[in-house]
Amino acid sequence: MLASIPSPSHGTIDIGPLSLHAYGLMLAVGVLAAVKVAEVRWRRKGHDGRDITDLAIWVVLAGVIGARVYHVITDYQLYTHDWLKAFEIWTGGLAIWGAVAGGALAVAVLARRRRLDALALMDAMAPGVVLAQAIGRWGNYFNQELFGKPTTLPWGLEISPTHRPAGYEQFATFHPTFLYESLACLAIFGILVWAERRVPFRRGQTAAAYIALYTLARFFFENLRIDPAHRVGGLRINAWVSVAVCLAAVAWFVWLGRRAEPTTAGAATGSERPSAARPPDPAPTAGADPDPASADPSSPPDRGRSPVP
Repeated sequence: MLASIPSPSHGTIDIGPLSLHAYGLMLAVGVLAAVKVAEVRWRRKGHDGRDITDLAIWVVLAGVIGARVYHVITDYQLYTHDWLKAFEIWTGGLAIWGAVAGGALAVAVLARRRRLDALALMDAMAPGVVLAQAIGRWGNYFNQELFGKPTTLPWGLEISPTHRPAGYEQFATFHPTFLYESLACLAIFGILVWAERRVPFRRGQTAAAYIALYTLARFFFENLRIDPAHRVGGLRINAWVSVAVCLAAVAWFVWLGRRAEPTTAGAATGSERPSAARPPDPAPTAGADPDPASADPSSPPDRGRSPVP
């Protein structure tokens, strides 16, 4: 039984003379994992795996920009005195909402230009994205950020006094929300892969299920956090966003189930080759008896001509 989870004393990992920011390193590992998973899944659908690697750099770039823009807009007060800090992404501050929106927009635009199926691409990428989130959350651990309320549970996370929010200086251990979310993302990854093998998902439903499941979990984690955030009606803005996006994703999932054609569990995809056409039956040779099975059952049998009286 753990007494508590210790936090790193600094947010870097030293490899000889090289010092790496752990937050950025976790993001990079997560991106590599997401690209690999998406590539494997795209190949299994009968497509060229190079499609994923060709799109990856642009999708990741759009996701990072979207994540940072969303964070800066919703927490603008953190940068009013020094706006240059808005560009220091290695210190933290990448919002998943902006990342998903930016990445999805990039997928839609690039898929249209390259004549690829955008929904099929999102389905291939969704499990990899949530796996990347599970890995990337450990960057918050190294930065001692995004932890929850104080707790005396044996898995409470130790937070140094310099990282404790105002009003919580007297507490030493807090809920490790980064760990809760990482484990939840791993569970969602498993659920998506499991469900696809047992349910005839239609195009886009894997992506919709990912969004619905993640936002449902995120709502509860958001209410555990105590870092400064804007509130509306007693809830953090991101909690309201979780509710809205979750409901929209559920509605999208239902709509896709009624509109799109099946593409998993043995359903056909646009990349599959059509089956070979059946060759025409050979023409009957002269003098051959016709096939009795093809004769009209309603016509009387031929009994020959009657003699002329």
